[in-house]
Amino acid sequence: MKAKEIQDLIDFIAKSGLDEVNIETESFKLNVKRSSSLVTKTVETTSQQLFAPVATPIAPVVQTVATQPVVSTPAAEPVAASSNTVIVRSPMIGTFYRSSNPETPAFVEVGAEVKKGQVVCIIEAMKLFNEIESEVSGRIVKVLVENATPVEYDQPLFIVEPN
Repeated sequence: MKAKEIQDLIDFIAKSGLDEVNIETESFKLNVKRSSSLVTKTVETTSQQLFAPVATPIAPVVQTVATQPVVSTPAAEPVAASSNTVIVRSPMIGTFYRSSNPETPAFVEVGAEVKKGQVVCIIEAMKLFNEIESEVSGRIVKVLVENATPVEYDQPLFIVEPN
């Protein structure tokens, strides 16, 4: 069976609505399983069928392809500073940390007063830990990023209500 025929068969089975199909012949074995919108296709055949004939038997070649459907997600809501707040943004790409190590408390919490130049978090980039300082003095209104998560350049990190 040729790759195109196998693909046509898989597409036909996918359209049929079946959750699982197993087809086995002397030359190939085909398993198609569908679980909660994730389709896994496994095709098993001997390498003798893929390449020129060989005198000694060779172990089967297994090819697995997993495809996930395209899921449209709503765009992230932009964070807008109200007229009386300032957004502290990430100056770089990296991993956001609220404290210098897991045993110490966070640099700032919601409701904490910060001064201009005070360290509010750390962003690790290429094994370098960069202290991020507040751009204004004021009170932390909201922390916008979870600890130990990746951040992008110019991503909002904190909302600060200036004094």
